[in-house]
Amino acid sequence: MADKNTGNTVAQNKKAYHDYFVLETYEAGIELVGTEVKSLRQGKCNLKDSWCNIDGGEIFVNGMHISPYEHGNIFNRDPLRPRKLLMHKKEITRLFGTLKQEGLTLIPLSVYFKKGRAKVQLGLCKGKKLYDKRETAAKKEAQRNIERGIKERLR
Repeated sequence: MADKNTGNTVAQNKKAYHDYFVLETYEAGIELVGTEVKSLRQGKCNLKDSWCNIDGGEIFVNGMHISPYEHGNIFNRDPLRPRKLLMHKKEITRLFGTLKQEGLTLIPLSVYFKKGRAKVQLGLCKGKKLYDKRETAAKKEAQRNIERGIKERLR
């Protein structure tokens, strides 16, 4: 399981935290070509509508948009192509069993660099209902009001 990344975060999927309960997180490497790495280093990545699936014992991320590198020519790839994620076989089979059994989803939460390598933080997620989303928004609003009140009292 992956801990919170503190390094060079390229992109985050904030919508995932709004739409899903994140139960567990995992760290995976990502298989990229040269121009995609250059584009990632410039911060041109979007995870908004991305998801992961397991096919033939391998994990792929779909819908992750990495913009083409502007100085690349014929070497640029399709920005929305499925990209292979790199994890241990044991982890993949355990995830596959969990996904099939409990009806959970695997969502990329963030992309970052760790020791010069591109990594993806995956979240094992369960979908939120509308009332869950409202409850979360109400908690955030209450917390904001508390902090605002404390700030005014300290003046």
